[in-house]
Amino acid sequence: MSSNPGGSRAPASTPAGPPQEPRWEQALVVLGVVLLAVNLRPAATSLGTLLDRAQETLSISATLAGLLTTLPVLCFAAFGPVATALGRRWGLHRTTLIALLLVVSGLFLRAVTDSALVFTLASGTALAGMAAGNVLLPPLVKRHFPHRVGALTAVYSTAMMLGAALPAWVAVPVSDATGSWRYGLALWGVLAAVAVAPWVGLLRHDVHGDRPVARYSLRDVLRSRLAWQMALFFGLQSSFAYTQFGWLPSIYHDAGLSQGDAATMLGLLTVIGIPLALLLPANAARHPDQRLVVTVLGSCAFAGWLGLLLAPATLPWLWALLLGVGGSSFPWCLAMIGLRAHTEDGTALLSGFVQSGGYVIAAIGPLGAGLLFDLTGQWTLPLAVLAALAVPLVLVGLTFARPRYVEDELPDREVTTPQPASG
Repeated sequence: MSSNPGGSRAPASTPAGPPQEPRWEQALVVLGVVLLAVNLRPAATSLGTLLDRAQETLSISATLAGLLTTLPVLCFAAFGPVATALGRRWGLHRTTLIALLLVVSGLFLRAVTDSALVFTLASGTALAGMAAGNVLLPPLVKRHFPHRVGALTAVYSTAMMLGAALPAWVAVPVSDATGSWRYGLALWGVLAAVAVAPWVGLLRHDVHGDRPVARYSLRDVLRSRLAWQMALFFGLQSSFAYTQFGWLPSIYHDAGLSQGDAATMLGLLTVIGIPLALLLPANAARHPDQRLVVTVLGSCAFAGWLGLLLAPATLPWLWALLLGVGGSSFPWCLAMIGLRAHTEDGTALLSGFVQSGGYVIAAIGPLGAGLLFDLTGQWTLPLAVLAALAVPLVLVGLTFARPRYVEDELPDREVTTPQPASG
């Protein structure tokens, strides 16, 4: 193993960049990435806004409704490694197209079925496609824009956050205007169908990992401290996010805010993250040392949870803003996945491991908060625990805030440059 003066191994297989692509093809990739990102959250957030109506129509039990609210995190955890393996075997473009077709079919099927079981399975199908798309985005950007990872991550993470917010604004009004919740859910199937078109156009220019020698595997990544540290960070910040989505309105309402004001606080938290999603990934690409960013993000999360604990109704907008800033660790971490790997292959494996492992940890957040509330009858203990978790969030983030690369911790294997797939 050879080392550079900085002590970081840059594998001989590291490509200088992708083959020169026509401008129209680069534009089509950007369009495809943005449309894919927009569709990676509505399958989950649209269900939350209309679940009570679907529950009444389909006689969905409380237990099954609880499963449906947890299903996004479970799918994120389960299907990430599958997407990574299929992307390497079938090609990134083909696998992305398949993921979007799963989203489309699942969204349309759950909007028309009269069966609670089929509704659940269809939701799982859509969420599986969404989970696969989550994992495929970083290697897609690394493959086509290796020198613009920060900028493209900023674009797609912003699109992802817009896609998460849209159902809260649109699903209920559409359902009210049409007289059925089914239209409020089917609408997102139409949006996902639009996203299919660019990836059909990119099939002829797909990329395979056409490598005749042994390659990095999930077993290799399991030995990487960097991968585990990033997965833990991703899991902690995701547990914050899903606890906020699931419980923040209830926390504010129990503190004395009206239901409308409590919902507004959640909207404020989401909106503040959109400009930060544009700024933070680009900043990460320009400035290798991100220790200050990690410290600020974690400190804001800590202050937001602590404010909710001590004085939730005094300055409710301030706590929402602070939590929104802290939640920007999500697009920051997505950018770091691309920036902490030398190669497309390393990015794909790191993305699959970090997101899949992270979402297993993330499920503990909303479930744990609900359990602690049931045990104590108040939000004091859950909020105290969440505030305390901001400390390990910062400590873990600092471990990869300065440049390290996952390939440096993997077996030193020769990997040939990917070639365009035939057909």
